[in-house]
Amino acid sequence: MFTGLIREIATVKNFVGSNLSIRSKYKAKLGDSIAINGACLTVVTVEHDGFSVELSPESQKLLAIENYKNEVHIEPAMAMGDRFEGHIVQGHVDTVAIVEDIKNNGNSYDVYMKIDKKYIPYIVPKGSITIDGVSLTVNDVYEESFRLTIIPHTMKETLFKNYKKGSRVNVETDMFARYIAHILQHQNSTTNSLSWDEVDAISATF
Repeated sequence: MFTGLIREIATVKNFVGSNLSIRSKYKAKLGDSIAINGACLTVVTVEHDGFSVELSPESQKLLAIENYKNEVHIEPAMAMGDRFEGHIVQGHVDTVAIVEDIKNNGNSYDVYMKIDKKYIPYIVPKGSITIDGVSLTVNDVYEESFRLTIIPHTMKETLFKNYKKGSRVNVETDMFARYIAHILQHQNSTTNSLSWDEVDAISATF
């Protein structure tokens, strides 16, 4: 489990075949789970100046793999007792979105992103979303896109500073929205449909 708060912008040493080698200040251990640009990956090799992870063909097909070069966001998995910030992030990337536009408002930036419309039900206005591992709040949701507002600090301290129109980014939608949508989608196939009170009770357990 992760929080969507980037702990370091690390450097890609090389990416050959399925092996991604990272130079980082963070001292990883063999078998650690680390989110790299929002994708939960397992450390398979520990090196003196970083670590390596392995990306399966399925991962390489799903992710915005062109961004796994130069610099990447990393966040180690939460440890028991860690302070919880951001929001609950699984490191399970749902899909890739495309940056449609970035508008500089002086004290903030509006970032518009286009996404396959089948994921729109899982994107909630004023809810949470993860973009390349960064926990953000959704401002507006449209038929096939959504709008984020990025403060200057986030723009400067994350890879958002490199994004431009046409950039592709990894997206993990809100876990609770996915679960509730799944429950509602399948309630008609059960003999005993769930009420909204039951949905609230289920969501409250997470």
